[in-house]
Amino acid sequence: MPDTLLEQHAEALRLFGERVRAVEDGQWGAPTPCTEWNVRDLVNHVTGEQLWIPPMVTDGRTVEEIGDALSGDVLGEDPAGAWERASSAAHAAFTAPGALDRTVRLSYGPALGRAYCAELTADCVVHAWDLSRGIGADDRLPDGLVEFALKEVMPYADGLAASGLFAPPLDVPAGANAQTRLLALVGRRG
Repeated sequence: MPDTLLEQHAEALRLFGERVRAVEDGQWGAPTPCTEWNVRDLVNHVTGEQLWIPPMVTDGRTVEEIGDALSGDVLGEDPAGAWERASSAAHAAFTAPGALDRTVRLSYGPALGRAYCAELTADCVVHAWDLSRGIGADDRLPDGLVEFALKEVMPYADGLAASGLFAPPLDVPAGANAQTRLLALVGRRG
């Protein structure tokens, strides 16, 4: 089980990448648990998130400085290749010396690189589940990643729905496993 933040990040990227490579030609328009996004939209979103990391973490650029340069379709004709390039560059940016201790200026304010990495790791884990559901793949997530994401999301779960980016948290049945609890926190019924 990965135990450092960077190992968790790499594992989440690998998991999402496996799902991207499993998308069949006819599945790109399939619905996902993210009601506004089909499979391609979801992969485009997560790939786009990775593209933001190098300019923000390595170059110290702000959201305003980047502007809409990374908006729209970032997948082109080769979604899996676009994902591989973006995720590799993102992980390389976070593994650079000092990157996790650097201040990154996010849309909601300054944060340490490690907090940004943890946030995006948890996001990637949840979206791997979304993508699995969208393509009919095995949606069981690795226990270590689930525990990591659960610890990351729990402190700000109530604010996620207020952001408009997530559905409200769901009630969790007594004795629910960690994956069910994580998904419920982000408004998904596993």
